[in-house]
Amino acid sequence: MTGSPVRAPWALARCAQIAVSAAAVAGLARALEVRARLLHPSAAAAAGSGRVSVIYVNVMTVAVVLFLLWFARCRRNAELLSPGRVPGSTAWAVLVWLIPVFNLWAPHGLVRAVDRASAPDGTDDGADARRADLLVNVWWAAWVGRAVLALAAANLAGGTSLPLLVASESLDLLAAALAVVLIQRITVRQAAGSGAGGQVPAPAGLPHVS
Repeated sequence: MTGSPVRAPWALARCAQIAVSAAAVAGLARALEVRARLLHPSAAAAAGSGRVSVIYVNVMTVAVVLFLLWFARCRRNAELLSPGRVPGSTAWAVLVWLIPVFNLWAPHGLVRAVDRASAPDGTDDGADARRADLLVNVWWAAWVGRAVLALAAANLAGGTSLPLLVASESLDLLAAALAVVLIQRITVRQAAGSGAGGQVPAPAGLPHVS
């Protein structure tokens, strides 16, 4: 570790976890409202669907911004903890999520690199690295799978297929839950790596992954 100060981004982590969870719930509510409007068109259904969609867009925007702020801070910390182990720059750690098509696979590797570089003293236990890879792989598969199913539901079934709706929203909730765990894991590792481990315990009911 270098002599540069490293502070685990606990405040951003907590805000991102809450926002990601809220976005998943809002997404489920929006999907149900849209399906109801398509099955039973009416002025009231359209108005209700519009309100829920606005809420969803706002909550999702907040979740994306907070997650990217948290990840940018973690990428910077990872470079301080383990210089040269994370590709790109802090700016790239944000842009990589926003480039269409490229963002379907590139962020996955960057998250793995940040997690590994965040290990205390830049070291990784073999079993722990495998668990981390599994966590990131399942999270990413759920996230991409949800996007594919949502697209299929909109284009192939007109947004009214209940099986596709259940499948896509289940993957969305799974991705959100795993994102909360992943945020916790990386933040805890950076706290331990900076010598600040244990100062901020996990809130009740939240998985504490070390």
